Amino acid sequence: MQAPLAVNALEAATVWASLLLVPLGLLLAWALAALRARLGRPHPWRDSVAEVGAVFGTLPWLFLVLTPRGGDGGLQPVPFADLIDLASADPRTIAEQLVGNLLLFFLAGLFLPIRFPLGPWAVLGLGAAGAALVEAAQLAFGTGRVASVDDVLLNALGALLGALASRHWWRASRTVAAREPAESVLRSAGRDWRVTSFEVSRGTDRAARC
Repeated sequence: MQAPLAVNALEAATVWASLLLVPLGLLLAWALAALRARLGRPHPWRDSVAEVGAVFGTLPWLFLVLTPRGGDGGLQPVPFADLIDLASADPRTIAEQLVGNLLLFFLAGLFLPIRFPLGPWAVLGLGAAGAALVEAAQLAFGTGRVASVDDVLLNALGALLGALASRHWWRASRTVAAREPAESVLRSAGRDWRVTSFEVSRGTDRAARC
């Protein structure tokens, strides 16, 4: 019974650490945005908040899943085997396992499409690749945890859910970004037309005076 209690304490500490990182993340995002604004970079606040949110929202959970725990560990390569076993567990264990695995890359999936031109399926693929690396690290570092393909599926699903949750914001930002070059061309064309019109009118005046 001691191992579950220790794991639960570690999970609680991870949640508290995540909350304590919020003001530090906001301060870092503000500093990055101020620097980008001074350098004349476009969208300084959006990019800075997205970068800091993706990193700070993922690191505590990576620390949790890579922390060693008692046990021999192992590998479970059969899809859905762990999920089927989890169905017979108590509700608290089910909630902890499902929510924990979905949260691992949820914030990364939420912020990355805002920062980079990534679609939901690209985020799903990145989440799966990142989750596979995490499971491989669990085995390589001898953490005593079971590296499971079901964890990869849940981690990737969490990243996809994050991308879908922020869909309104990243679609809106891309619409604005796509509109800006066209508006720039129109403004440039307008300036060229005014210059040309002015030159033609000056030429007409000179011809009339001659």
